[in-house]
Amino acid sequence: MANHCCEMMRSNLETVCDRHPDRHDCPDCLIDFWPTAPAYGIMIHDGGNSMIEISYCPWCGTKLPSRRASASR
Repeated sequence: MANHCCEMMRSNLETVCDRHPDRHDCPDCLIDFWPTAPAYGIMIHDGGNSMIEISYCPWCGTKLPSRRASASR
């Protein structure tokens, strides 16, 4: 897994639920990471794997990589 901005971000991205094999089905999993973008986001728990991209870490405030920035290169 990628190096993340802080321990809280890493911990949240590694959360595994014993009742939900897919992180997108677990209401306790809030943050997702797309390594190919790279981008971070808040998970939308609607049965799919959508997320709302975030620009800053909710715990440490670090500016995060953006899909938009990656696309414009």
